[in-house]
Amino acid sequence: MRLQNKVAIVTGAASGMGKAIAALYAKEGAKVVVADIHLEAAETVAGEIKSGGGEALAVKANVADESDIQNLIDTTVKTYGTVDILVNNAGIMDNFEPAGDIEDDSWNRIFAVNTTSVMRATRKVLPIFLAKQQGVIINVASAGGLFGARAGAAYTASKHAVVGFTKNTGFMYAPQGIRCNAIAPGGVETNIGSTMTHINEFGMGRTQPGLALNPRTGKPEEIAQLALFLGSDEASFINGTVVTADGGWTAY
Repeated sequence: MRLQNKVAIVTGAASGMGKAIAALYAKEGAKVVVADIHLEAAETVAGEIKSGGGEALAVKANVADESDIQNLIDTTVKTYGTVDILVNNAGIMDNFEPAGDIEDDSWNRIFAVNTTSVMRATRKVLPIFLAKQQGVIINVASAGGLFGARAGAAYTASKHAVVGFTKNTGFMYAPQGIRCNAIAPGGVETNIGSTMTHINEFGMGRTQPGLALNPRTGKPEEIAQLALFLGSDEASFINGTVVTADGGWTAY
């Protein structure tokens, strides 16, 4: 049990990578808070964990809402007494819009979910981590946070911001026993594509050559294994960095 008696929060945990991370964390002994905007789906995941002998709690959380972030952390502490691991996984895509086609509402929404939520959740757990001089934060970034042609400008910028925030946070709080790392997945079998509505023809055309280089699509469970490692004491010397998991896609 690599996470025995740890308390972990996973956002966007009702499906995809978040669900796989929550399930694996519970299997490895963690008490898992399954946070998602879709409460019924989160409760299903929590129920599956509990029926398998694990411990889990479902909490409705729209990560773009500051009050939901507050409630999520407060509910976790009220239920389990503390937080040990925060996995900021929730995210949405853009429609591959280049800069000239971005609308303010879309930009603001993507940043609210992908970036601002990461800051707010981190800000909220830091007093807990500082009080006990330990804690782990794992941010799910993207290959789009490392390169310029894996999505549209808004998504790309939002995930680049997550990478910068991760590095800064890992460095700032390293002396206090707090680690903050990011995972940069490549193409993974999730439902994030459902957040895409009207694909921008020009933007998709420009990014298509890079997308075509992807050797294969990953499984959520493969990302979960990396999240388990980063959340465990085995990764005690890994801090303020980004680990790419893309099957070799960005090695080209």
